[in-house]
Amino acid sequence: MRLVCVAAVCAAALLCVGGSEVLELGDADFQVGLEEHDTLLVEFFAPWCGHCQRLAPEYEAAATRLKGTVSLAKVDCTVNSKTCETFVVNGYPTLKIFQNGEEASSYDGPRTADGIVSYMKKQAGPSSVPLHSEADLDSFINTFDASVVGFFSGPDSLQLAEFLKASSALRDSYRFAHATDLKIGLKHGVNSESVLLFRPPHLNSKFEESVVKFTESVSTAALRTFIRDNIFGLCPHLTSENKEVLWARDLLTAYYDVDYVRNPKGTNYWRNRVMKVATQFQSRGLSFAVADQVDFLDELEEEFGLGLSGGELPVITIRTRAGQKYTMQEEFTRDGKSLEKFLEDYFAKRLKPYVKSEAAPESNGGPVKVVVANTFEEIVNNPEKDVLVEFYAPWCGHCKNLEPKYTELGKKLSSDPNIVIAKMDATANDVPLDYDVQGFPTIYFAPAGQKDQPRRYEGGREVSDFISFLKKEATHPLVLSTSRDDL
Repeated sequence: MRLVCVAAVCAAALLCVGGSEVLELGDADFQVGLEEHDTLLVEFFAPWCGHCQRLAPEYEAAATRLKGTVSLAKVDCTVNSKTCETFVVNGYPTLKIFQNGEEASSYDGPRTADGIVSYMKKQAGPSSVPLHSEADLDSFINTFDASVVGFFSGPDSLQLAEFLKASSALRDSYRFAHATDLKIGLKHGVNSESVLLFRPPHLNSKFEESVVKFTESVSTAALRTFIRDNIFGLCPHLTSENKEVLWARDLLTAYYDVDYVRNPKGTNYWRNRVMKVATQFQSRGLSFAVADQVDFLDELEEEFGLGLSGGELPVITIRTRAGQKYTMQEEFTRDGKSLEKFLEDYFAKRLKPYVKSEAAPESNGGPVKVVVANTFEEIVNNPEKDVLVEFYAPWCGHCKNLEPKYTELGKKLSSDPNIVIAKMDATANDVPLDYDVQGFPTIYFAPAGQKDQPRRYEGGREVSDFISFLKKEATHPLVLSTSRDDL
């Protein structure tokens, strides 16, 4: 059933489904709908799209939480093709942000309710919030997110103009405010024009400053660098919203019951113990974070082979940008000594990386050799063999279609002592860094004597295509088996 959403100023027939806070717009009322909202997030979708279906409950939840702040709408492109063509919608779902009736930008934020809410709150209203009193300042910085606040001598300040340019360019990622009365920042040491970064109050610690001063002349580039280098501090809270940024670093994470809403004291009890040790190693290129182990249960299981510990002690892992993974085997101690030893071993390169691997098959005499992570070096990186290796997923339809052809290829080359046809389940085994596997199946050729230079196979997937490729690329002439069918 469709209900008409009535508003005194609403001239468009905006529809919402069954009490949903998501506005439903179409060709007839799209432009009018835009004009009724200062800021509007619009999802262009198709009902049959699996990604759209997965987004739907998150989008609905975000719309409910953002009610009164930012409106969310959707357009069904299967019945409103004119609007979707106008805004060059080439895939589903496509999300765009509209402000004051015009397209402002594409939405590039997270696709979770929390992420949408956080991202769109930053789009509502001015890019920098004006502060008129010390109480305004206290209210603005008392939040779960870091705050960047500029203090200027007056509304005509040239530095204020640059600050507002920067806040407009960076509003998607950070929250900004400004004051044109220096006295508002007096208790934070402000006595001249300056910009301060306030870290979230719940993360304040004796191990680092909670307020960091920007010391350069204001510009978008300089401010972006300053915020990026300082916003997280010594040991931030790793969440689904900031994980991509933090995972771009060499990162040690302490996983435990992190809950800053219901148990901030208990959460910081363990965080402080991590930070005490982190201060000894912070100059050595490793970043630190705490995370809720329930929120990252999939990562702990899939990436590190760890289940939910069930105890209160933190579980410690290290993930590097190069892809190495380490887990602390010793139990976390309250005095931090076990963590300190773990880090000393890490920097001394005494730790063995964790590698996710299936068990090697007991028998591996088939025409296609089964490779697991623990046998990759032995089979694929054998310096004397040319190896064609397929990375597959058990559920992949394309992989299933390829399997009989790939097996036939293996049979044809079973008598060749110089070449190996192999396959590896890339969902159950860690893939080496030299192999970029983004989809299935992905096939690589690792030539003898050049194992550090694997080449992606881009040819056809018939047996004859593989044979033609290998005749050109193999180190030695192929030795093909001849079956009765070939006679």
